[in-house]
Amino acid sequence: MDNRTNLDDYLAGLGISDADESELPPPAPDAAPSAPTLEAAPEDPRAALERFLQGLVTRIDPDLSVTVREAEDALEAEITGEHAARLAGRDGRTLGAIEVLAYTVLAKQEGRGHLRVRVDVGGFRKRQADTLTKLAERLAVQVAKSGEPHELQPMPPAERRVIHIALKEHPDVMSESVGEGAARRLIIRPRHG
Repeated sequence: MDNRTNLDDYLAGLGISDADESELPPPAPDAAPSAPTLEAAPEDPRAALERFLQGLVTRIDPDLSVTVREAEDALEAEITGEHAARLAGRDGRTLGAIEVLAYTVLAKQEGRGHLRVRVDVGGFRKRQADTLTKLAERLAVQVAKSGEPHELQPMPPAERRVIHIALKEHPDVMSESVGEGAARRLIIRPRHG
């Protein structure tokens, strides 16, 4: 298989394309050729994200539904349904891949590469954030009591961000990210002064 197969080919394999012709009625056999039309205006990013995700999840499980809302710094999508949590995959890997695809679809639209995309399925991200926040609080108490820094295992940026936010206003400890790429990790240190 050619490693350079592009996203358009993958999306086409899923039955998703820039102009989904299956939604257009076939032209009437006796219809006169129509005049050239002007190119359509770019689709609203929220609507584009919702359309993409709904098309994706419908092919996986027709009982799943998608809701997209605009947050301050991102578009946030929630996939719900009886079996939605399965879509997160092991350790959220499938969910992460869905986010990458969703971001890429939006980035293909002119001027949309600056938008952040967050996707949650069956409350997976919320439960994960709650767990990380509790971990941050426990470690903060431990670091404050011992006076020794605590280094966590490498973790994705979204998980580090949850811990940074949880400890941002903590009076006794602070957090910082160190390392590069996939080895980037978080250290919780006593706050001096």
